Amino acid sequence: MSIPPISGISAAMPAAVTQPPQTMPVSDGGAGFGTSLASAVDGLQAMQSTSSALAIKAVTGDLSDVHDYTIAATQASVAMELTATIRNRAVDAFNEIMRMQA
Repeated sequence: MSIPPISGISAAMPAAVTQPPQTMPVSDGGAGFGTSLASAVDGLQAMQSTSSALAIKAVTGDLSDVHDYTIAATQASVAMELTATIRNRAVDAFNEIMRMQA
């Protein structure tokens, strides 16, 4: 069995690499970022509220499946860690920009 030779470099590359890059849409001045950030914080608050409500049900004995609370608490914890990490990175980036201007 012989392997046929590759006629060009683009034949060995995936289609995504050989296609020209897509242009990004023009932003609306950061309003989209602010909206998505606000919705992410609202989602985090909803996860924490759900986790708290399920914790109260688990303590009072009204919760039939403890796994629901465990999953909700873990989701809220991971979302909080992600939010804190994003905040820390944003503060670091802001500080770096301020150092560049000095």
